[in-house]
Amino acid sequence: MGAPRGPTDTIIALASGSGRAGVAVIRASGPGSAGVIRALTRANQPYPGDSSGPTGSEGALDPADVSRETPQPQSLPQPRKAAVRKLFDEAGGFLDEALILWMPGPLSYTGEDVAELHVHGGPAVVEAVIGAALRTRLCRIAEPGEFTRRAFDSGRMDLTQAEAIGDLIDAETEGQRRQAGRLYQGEAARVFEGWRGLLVSAMAALEASIDFPDEADIPGEINLSALEPIETLAVDLEQALGDAGRLASVREGFRIAILGPPNAGKSSLMNRLARREAAIVSPIAGTTRDVVEVRLVLSGYPVWVADTAGLREASDAIEAEGIRRALARAEEADLRIWVSDVSDNPDASRETSSTFREGDLRVLNKADLLETSPSSAGAEDVFVVSARSGAGMDPLERRLAEIVRERLETDEAPLVTRARHRELVEEALAAVERALEGARIGIGAELVSEDLRLAARSLGRITGSIDAEDLLDRIFSQFCVGK
Repeated sequence: MGAPRGPTDTIIALASGSGRAGVAVIRASGPGSAGVIRALTRANQPYPGDSSGPTGSEGALDPADVSRETPQPQSLPQPRKAAVRKLFDEAGGFLDEALILWMPGPLSYTGEDVAELHVHGGPAVVEAVIGAALRTRLCRIAEPGEFTRRAFDSGRMDLTQAEAIGDLIDAETEGQRRQAGRLYQGEAARVFEGWRGLLVSAMAALEASIDFPDEADIPGEINLSALEPIETLAVDLEQALGDAGRLASVREGFRIAILGPPNAGKSSLMNRLARREAAIVSPIAGTTRDVVEVRLVLSGYPVWVADTAGLREASDAIEAEGIRRALARAEEADLRIWVSDVSDNPDASRETSSTFREGDLRVLNKADLLETSPSSAGAEDVFVVSARSGAGMDPLERRLAEIVRERLETDEAPLVTRARHRELVEEALAAVERALEGARIGIGAELVSEDLRLAARSLGRITGSIDAEDLLDRIFSQFCVGK
């Protein structure tokens, strides 16, 4: 039987990446962490086969007294000071030599007593050390995200910071790392809690008018001036929702769709951008039937480039479905690149596309087949290229990187970065708008105050200051074990 489960039990897991590595980090958290170290290091006991007493209270071994032929007893490391210790199983068998960190709570990652064992990173070593720890019955294996859940429960971080840890772990580009880092530093939480404070202050003013209607300096009816900060808050909430798409693109990827008629060189262009043969290239029109995507990194941000079926009158049901998907992808894309053969009339091509919109780019491909540049060369956001040879690609790639940077970079705090945030901000905005409208038509302070309370509750759920257990379980279950 293992360690009991509950809010005061001790958990253990591999905190570093799985697989073979030079070093692996095993983390334990909870009141039994010190006991786990004592058991594995035989603290204040001699090594197997050695009858000498324990070392001094400093917790560090004197190198002059240490020899591999004459084992010495060990002591617990001093708090927050790394110490090298040998690890043993319950039978006294040698497991590994580890660097140990002992961090008593509350000044630790989880706010509890935490121990970290930095062992050699072979899978067998990790399995043996964790197995020996579990057999002490002082700890159990952690659930996914349980270390971070405990950090949240102990007040070491709010919910947006906990989510930011997951984003930092998943970050593959510089832009993703920067956004996650700003979230982890609490920028979003400070804004949300500030907004919540405005709502609470307005609620207090309304409650005063309800509780003391006869006081001379507190009118019984709603004082609209007390709601002026809430008018500003409504604008701020709308702005946050307006930025949601941009922030989601940083996490999930900026979407570019390549569109145009068949055989214009769309697949060749995508292959040139991807610098590999990602899509089949053929002189036969209509080769691409489905959406083909590749992932790039531009200006430090993730970008998904989609090659789509050629737009024309479909010759069969399969091609018709491909064209439908191409048009759907065009509607979802953050940026569209319209590709045509340089020998075609670009104005005619534009007229045939009812979905061409401001901000789209035009690429005139197959420039290698012309002896002179077309008249449209040099126009803004019109690029003459040869996807086959690469001629003219540099200006196009620079422009793509510039657009991605312009649309995704910001000095504002990243607020609505997840669907969960969007849903709760939308709830808060709807409640605020009801409150303001109710105040204008005079429905009564009680109803206005209730809408403000609902708005404050929605914002509080973003940071976790007001939580629902099922929501927390869902968020932390998405973490890997050991985080």
